[in-house]
Amino acid sequence: MDAVTHALQSTIEAADRAITAEDFDSLMDFYADDATLVVKPGLTVSGKPAIRRAFVAIAEHFNHSLQVGQGRMEVVQGGEVALVIMETSLSVADASGARESFTRRATYVFRQVGERWLCVVDNSYGTGLLDGVLD
Repeated sequence: MDAVTHALQSTIEAADRAITAEDFDSLMDFYADDATLVVKPGLTVSGKPAIRRAFVAIAEHFNHSLQVGQGRMEVVQGGEVALVIMETSLSVADASGARESFTRRATYVFRQVGERWLCVVDNSYGTGLLDGVLD
């Protein structure tokens, strides 16, 4: 694994741990100020304050049970920008506590700022957006 892929994988893993722990203040450190998050097909938000509010709403929507993990990852780098295509594993519990797990093929765009990689586009739906995938 090259240095860029390793750095991006470590960054995404840390961000996913922050999402699972609902540590949204720390999570914002992974985003560029002008980042955009795909909340669901047809709904995006931009800027750290809006992204933070979206993650709070997502946590509430999933009864504070969202657990996020990673699978396979491919990185395509061009200069100071990297496209990350990744299997993202999600697990949630319904009101009765029954867990459901699913995997998405997410796409992320990162920009290198100094020694750090910051997320500028967070699309956990990946190309599923073309199909209006809602899970």
